Amino acid sequence: MTARQADVVLVGGGVMSATLGMMLRQLDPSLDIVMVERLDHVAHESTDGWNNAGTGHAGYCELNYTPETEDGSVQIERALTINAAFEVSLQFWSYLVEQGALPDPAQFINATPHQSFVWGEDNVAYLRKRHELLSKHHLFKDMRYTESPETLKEWMPLIIQNRDPMQPVAATRVEHGSDVDFGSLTRNMVEWLSKEPNFDVLLSHSVKRLARRDNGRWKVRLKDENSGEIKKIEAGFVFIGAGGAALPLLQKSEIDEAKGYGGFPVSGQWLVCQNPEVVKQHYSKVYGKAPVGAPPMSVPHLDTRIIGGEPALLFGPFAGFTTKFLKQGSVMDLFSSVKGGNIVPMMQVGKSNMDLTRYLIKEAFQSHEDRMEALRDFFTDAKAENWHLREAGQRVQIIKKSADGRGKLEFGTEIVAAKDGSLAALLGASPGASTAVNAMVDVVERCFPERIKSPEWQARMRELIPSYGQSLVDDAELLNDVRSRTLSTLKLDKLRPR
Repeated sequence: MTARQADVVLVGGGVMSATLGMMLRQLDPSLDIVMVERLDHVAHESTDGWNNAGTGHAGYCELNYTPETEDGSVQIERALTINAAFEVSLQFWSYLVEQGALPDPAQFINATPHQSFVWGEDNVAYLRKRHELLSKHHLFKDMRYTESPETLKEWMPLIIQNRDPMQPVAATRVEHGSDVDFGSLTRNMVEWLSKEPNFDVLLSHSVKRLARRDNGRWKVRLKDENSGEIKKIEAGFVFIGAGGAALPLLQKSEIDEAKGYGGFPVSGQWLVCQNPEVVKQHYSKVYGKAPVGAPPMSVPHLDTRIIGGEPALLFGPFAGFTTKFLKQGSVMDLFSSVKGGNIVPMMQVGKSNMDLTRYLIKEAFQSHEDRMEALRDFFTDAKAENWHLREAGQRVQIIKKSADGRGKLEFGTEIVAAKDGSLAALLGASPGASTAVNAMVDVVERCFPERIKSPEWQARMRELIPSYGQSLVDDAELLNDVRSRTLSTLKLDKLRPR
């Protein structure tokens, strides 16, 4: 069987692969690129609008990005990093909109205020301190803070109505936050790419084998899930951006850099309200503090969502325990991922995170009324008949060897790449899709090191991302310039009419 020759193979039809495919196409239109997706259409797993929070993660409202230490200080460094990374995504999307490669921004992103809300004296003191630190930095200069009941009625009427007037409460607000339909974003990118020469999308094809040839190229063995036909592609570079399936596929590659990695799967569910009378009373994303022992993905939040152009409210997510790595995966995924190189880290993480495991199992067995009680901490007048449960996507947190050789559970994303740059994979979850562009810039720099150093690619990258090679954390003037452009181009300076 003759293998189809390509320059690049993108495994997975989600936001990561689509972003890298779009970036490489913009840098070098002559590249021959093949996208391989196991399902019958793209953006159907974690990228789908209903399978993620849709928050344009910028650190504005997510309190887990600014932890409070034992001495009472608040760490803001991670929030600064994530905010700058999201600004990179906004720049790239703005360029694509300007060039007609993406449609009207309202089809995939909408201005949605980002707010944090807390209650209780200790939490109010924490939020006040957090605001004081963040608002001094140019990235967060537009953040407002209040403890005023009257202001809170304006900011979040559903949440503040009929609360105990004696309960200390506080909130912050950034007007130009966003709700992102990553499914629509991805489908639009893939649709545009599919019309370009030298770009193929193979749907309903699963990767069965990855093998590096003596010449350094990769042979990718595929199975057509409809016909059963076996196909082969040979490529100089392979990117594995397959969400929960990335770890098993990375293991198939047998690169040295993959050794020691494992995965900790976490499922999720949302309470969803589509009652127009309720939905129209709340227009923002409001994040609170996570319960003690909960994973970061379980930070409770009440969100305006706009998916397929239709508004809804989501509350959650409610985490749960699963052994699947994908929503449409197998219960054997976790067990089959255990290898000789990662069994010690995975056992160590399992042993040291029993409280987390018990928490996830407890969450999975909650009743509808249990979940409604959690919602009523935010929205005291919530009625059970207005809310229904919906499954979210799967998340696979990273397990890796720590410096002492033991196991460590990571809540974030990480690029694992072969030392010769011929293969890369993205592992992990939050902030995930929001920082996809920044992550794919990292892939390009690590896997195309000589080409990215060329004057042509340097100049082109600065067209795609004007802040490329500079620090938005350090340069206030640069941040003001790029943010002014992106807010205008993506219409994030205008709230959607209700």
